[in-house]
Amino acid sequence: MGSRGWRSVRGRTTLGATAVVAVALIVGAFSFYGILTTSIRASTERAAEQRVEELADRLDGPGGRDIRTLDDEIVQIIGPDGVVRAASEEAQDELGSTALPSDGDTHTRTIDGTPMLVVSEDLRDDQTIVLAVRLDDDDEALSTVAVLLIVAVPLLLILVAVTTWLVVGRALRPVNRIREEVDGITAERLHRRVEVPPSADEVAALATTMNGMLDRLDASATAQRRFVSDASHELRSPLATIRQHAELAQAHPGTTSIGELAEVVSEEGLRLQGIVESLLLLARLDEGAGSHAEPVDLDDIALGEVRRLRASGLDVDGSGIAAARVHGDPRLLGQLLRNLADNAARHSRGRLAIGVTPADRHVFVTVEDDGAGVPPEERERIFERFVRLDEARSRDAGGSGLGLAIVRAIATAAGGSVTVDDSRWGGARFVVTLPLAHPGR
Repeated sequence: MGSRGWRSVRGRTTLGATAVVAVALIVGAFSFYGILTTSIRASTERAAEQRVEELADRLDGPGGRDIRTLDDEIVQIIGPDGVVRAASEEAQDELGSTALPSDGDTHTRTIDGTPMLVVSEDLRDDQTIVLAVRLDDDDEALSTVAVLLIVAVPLLLILVAVTTWLVVGRALRPVNRIREEVDGITAERLHRRVEVPPSADEVAALATTMNGMLDRLDASATAQRRFVSDASHELRSPLATIRQHAELAQAHPGTTSIGELAEVVSEEGLRLQGIVESLLLLARLDEGAGSHAEPVDLDDIALGEVRRLRASGLDVDGSGIAAARVHGDPRLLGQLLRNLADNAARHSRGRLAIGVTPADRHVFVTVEDDGAGVPPEERERIFERFVRLDEARSRDAGGSGLGLAIVRAIATAAGGSVTVDDSRWGGARFVVTLPLAHPGR
């Protein structure tokens, strides 16, 4: 994590936090310095005004015109003609006969290289007393504050940068461990999981989510391996049957005829073709097939299945079929109903029922039989691929074990679902729930 330097999350976070704090500190420092300067100058000005008022009151009193006795103060008395009438000793030394501004406003002047604040106050006889106060103490205090700010701001920024770098690094340390652990997980090690830190924060949530993803990948890989194994077994079975009969006919020509061999090859070839077509259909559905959608009348498809089953001699109740239109692939929806109908016919004792019932925004397609039914503990497993219940283990009775898996895949692709429960006769009732088509579609 740290090896990527400032391009890492740690580096960018440190830079961002330092930049934000730097802007805040610089703005705050300039604002503080400006406010402090204004406050010090205002305080000095008030003190100067109070002092000049005090001197004016003293000089306006009897015998109070002599200002030469004032020590360390620059004071002048200026007449109405702008001429200096009297001055303190320091004022005479620094200014001589040069008069300070006496217009009543506050001025800043540099006297002998020293900045001065000049204030004035009116006296009797149209004269004005002027006082000049040194500002070097104020400037020295402001200079000290400026130096402190220049030193403190960089130090604070360094402290913020180091603290952010350490804190973010510590916070991201579990993420780095998770990355290293996940980097070591391969297809052969999907059983491994990352350690969830006890912090109960976002990193712990990330570790939990990562473990959930690994659980799903592990389950998917296990299902895929089981699927490949089952598919290999199912495909091997008809091929082995064809090979056995062919070897028997080759080794003992008199034990079988060409017609019998052709019949076996045809039956097993059809079975092999059905398995391959089912596998291809499931693969297409897994990849998102069925995206071709158009309005489909489910009642027409259901009535077609009713007629087909009745033609085979079964007692099929189609009275529960109502008009309903959905949006989907007509070929796939036909395959869904065909698989459910064939499954019901294979397990029934002679009676079946097919229904199509629209309700609210959905339509419910039901196919039920009077067979042995499906035990509650098996009602989810029968939709897995290559799963056949005990009574349907034989190839003749149970098919390839892909029919119901295809039904669920088609229903899911159409935005619906399929479940199984008990029928009215105690057999199995499959219920497919699909969204109704909008009237404008």
